[in-house]
Amino acid sequence: MNEVVTINTESYASMAKAMGLPVNSGERKVNILNRLKMQHKPIIGDDKVLVKGGSLKFEKVGDSPIFYYAEKAKFRPFLQRFMYKRYYKDVNRYSNTIMSDNLNIDLKDDYGTFNCGKPTGYVRDYKSLPEATKAIIKSVQRHRVVFGTLELEKPVKLIDGREVEEELATFPIIWEINSNAIFKDVGEIFSKFANMERLPLQHVINMDGTEMYYTSNTGEKYYKPTLKVDYTKKVEITEEDHKMFGDFLDWVKAHNDNVIRQWDEKVAERQNEISDDDANTVEQFIDVELESNEKQ
Repeated sequence: MNEVVTINTESYASMAKAMGLPVNSGERKVNILNRLKMQHKPIIGDDKVLVKGGSLKFEKVGDSPIFYYAEKAKFRPFLQRFMYKRYYKDVNRYSNTIMSDNLNIDLKDDYGTFNCGKPTGYVRDYKSLPEATKAIIKSVQRHRVVFGTLELEKPVKLIDGREVEEELATFPIIWEINSNAIFKDVGEIFSKFANMERLPLQHVINMDGTEMYYTSNTGEKYYKPTLKVDYTKKVEITEEDHKMFGDFLDWVKAHNDNVIRQWDEKVAERQNEISDDDANTVEQFIDVELESNEKQ
């Protein structure tokens, strides 16, 4: 009888080798990845608008990051993960959890807690919670993290707002989505992929302009991309796509390994800490022992 073999999608390199797919033998750079965001406010320079509010913002990372802006783009998704993030004002930094397939489990974070301090499970009676707990819940944001490749249409640079003359390549990116509106729109597309039993990278999401979806009381405007997918057209998967998929998986693993390492360190630090009560107890034992020795 043949043994049942489990396919481990979290270890691309080993599975790719077993499946006869091309594997890059060189070292992969998984700590740097270009990013996609939304530019909600216009950028003004020399009394003119360099970048319109509601533009797509693409950060090409490097020693000196370069920012490009466009109203339209083509995004080809490869995979998605979920995580929590929380901003700590006192130390001016974000806390991150590991990336997971869903948010239905407790996720370790780099502060040595779970879910960036957010209570586990569904809160039935939010109003009855202490104000401190409410503040934590409000400060923790869920993120849909989508990895894929991006091709901008008629991009401009921040320097002078002029259209880029050279042709830009298609770049691998990470897109961290915390806006509820965009979170929902992208989620519906991935649900459609699942219902059709299609892999995300078999399709292109056309970012056909942007639209305003919310204006706050202060007059600030927020935008989201208009997402369109032609589900009748399938993209052929190439050998380069296999490598790209592996690179994204490696990036997720590197992120998770780093967060777990910091989680372990923080937990160990707390376990080594002695409370005031414990310290007083130890001092009492020491005093008793000293008095006993003096009498002998």
